[in-house]
Amino acid sequence: MKIFLDSADIKEIREFADSGLVDGITTNPSLAAKTGRDYVEALEEIAKLVPGSVSAEVLATDFDGILSQGRRLAKIASNITVKVPLTWDGLKACRALAGEGTTVNVTLCFSPVQAMMAAKAGATYISPFIGRVDDVGEDGMGLIRDIRTIYDNYGFTTQILAASVRHIMHVREAALAGADIATIPPSVFKSLLNHPLTDKGLAAFLADAQKAGVKIRGT
Repeated sequence: MKIFLDSADIKEIREFADSGLVDGITTNPSLAAKTGRDYVEALEEIAKLVPGSVSAEVLATDFDGILSQGRRLAKIASNITVKVPLTWDGLKACRALAGEGTTVNVTLCFSPVQAMMAAKAGATYISPFIGRVDDVGEDGMGLIRDIRTIYDNYGFTTQILAASVRHIMHVREAALAGADIATIPPSVFKSLLNHPLTDKGLAAFLADAQKAGVKIRGT
């Protein structure tokens, strides 16, 4: 499963990108607003830091506006993915943009049927919001499994991008459910490698080496 970082903060993105573990970036206007930077300028810099997909969200909600803004965002860099809302106008714009060769991320998906319609519209990615589905008492991970089944049944190539990820278990369960990608906030990303037994084991190894006077010569 690919891992995207859900952030518009240049400093954060640079830090994680340097690890080589970031496959792409997702942004949205809310994340961009927190940085205080011009959105287009920030996207230009982000696209240079990460070779993979960088989702850039439109602000318009009508077909003409989404199409116009989508075309503008797509010109920023070759790895920009235009993010559009899962609405009637959004899917119409998705079809038009996809027809022009633009990669499109359809966002705010909350049902398997919505995901099916996005795939039919030519979406490159579909973003089901698993955390928000859980918030209203429904099964966010069940949504991922249902979309996976529908896509596999009919040969849709749209990639499932699990969004609204809240914790490590969401990442684990999304991988088991067959999500192609999980987009993760920096706080969760940092915790993916953490385990108390890893820390305990490392401390024991180092203590044993120190007692025995073990050294690596030439370093």
